[in-house]
Amino acid sequence: MIDERMYQLGSEPNAIRALFAYGLARKAEIGAEKVFDFSLGNPSIPAPGAVREAVLDLMADPAGTVHGYTPAQGDLGVRSTLAESINRRFGMEAQATNLYLTAGAAASLSISLRALASPGSEFIVVAPYFPEYRVWIEEAGCVCVEVPARKSDFQLDLAAIEAAVNNQTKGVIINSPNNPVGVVYPADSLRGLAEVLQAKQRLYGHAITVICDEPYREIVYDGLDVPYLPALYDNSIVCYSYSKSLSLPGERIGYIYVSERMDEADRVYTAVCGAGRALGFVCAPALFQQVIKRCVDTPADVGAYALNRAALTSGLAALGFEFIEPQGAFYLWVKALEPSAEAFAERAKAHELLLVPSTSFGCDGWVRIGYCVSPETIKASMPAFAALAAEYRKA
Repeated sequence: MIDERMYQLGSEPNAIRALFAYGLARKAEIGAEKVFDFSLGNPSIPAPGAVREAVLDLMADPAGTVHGYTPAQGDLGVRSTLAESINRRFGMEAQATNLYLTAGAAASLSISLRALASPGSEFIVVAPYFPEYRVWIEEAGCVCVEVPARKSDFQLDLAAIEAAVNNQTKGVIINSPNNPVGVVYPADSLRGLAEVLQAKQRLYGHAITVICDEPYREIVYDGLDVPYLPALYDNSIVCYSYSKSLSLPGERIGYIYVSERMDEADRVYTAVCGAGRALGFVCAPALFQQVIKRCVDTPADVGAYALNRAALTSGLAALGFEFIEPQGAFYLWVKALEPSAEAFAERAKAHELLLVPSTSFGCDGWVRIGYCVSPETIKASMPAFAALAAEYRKA
């Protein structure tokens, strides 16, 4: 009567969202100010003023223009504006016909994987990784291959990736700045990845595509540059979302950029259009297509996240916690105070600290703390972190 695979997914929801739902219930019980919810990457910073102005201005336009259907792949003028921005910022030669507008990065990744997939194909993910990658890869009829990052700093382990690539490898998902760790992969590392994949393409005689998952591109610290992978490796697809840069996670707007330098780029783009059709991801929200056209180069408010990062890292360092200093995104990757991340996260809940265990991301021994919260939440949480650490010192 039903698809048992879908039943399994529905009965075992994403652990991050399950923790978020627990937090909502707990806040209703004891008060929001008493629950320190670091579970979800839900930006606390308001959307830039330019977004509000664009929405209000657009609402004066005819309803058919603002709320009507666009072409399946998105409004041509919007896609042209996005292509111009990509070319201006990254030195590419993108055209409107290289872009497909989507309802956020989740839709972008699902479409891209389905466009590239053939039964039994393999896609490599670098662990720790966003857990829905596996769901989307397997739903496309493919195999998710986990390759651990370097243990010392969670950067790419090029030798491990090289060993994992075989004749069945169809692609590699690269997420930089990374969720959950916050590392940014430097240009030298990405050039090394390009060399590895180019050699494997020659060996196996087929393209290996890098899918660049980039919702955090604009959220980096200390003037760090995020290399643009399509400029380093021709067979690249970018999946972008405005959820984080413009604080619009609930509006679901983003795009797929099929690099014009790809092998058979026109055929790949046509397959993207076909996958969007098959999955029902057509005509992204029309109002916000026009909003991003007007706000395409509006900067993200990184300063507020930088202050949160400083408050959280200094506070936890003083309490003796170990962590990876985040270079981008808004997550802190903290070493659990016992081998089991899940046991540690459960113990933290007794102090109303909602931390996502690293088992959700394909490894053990760590937790992810999302610091896209109010500064008051971070400050108020420190006694709870201190009490948690004290419990382990007594044990």
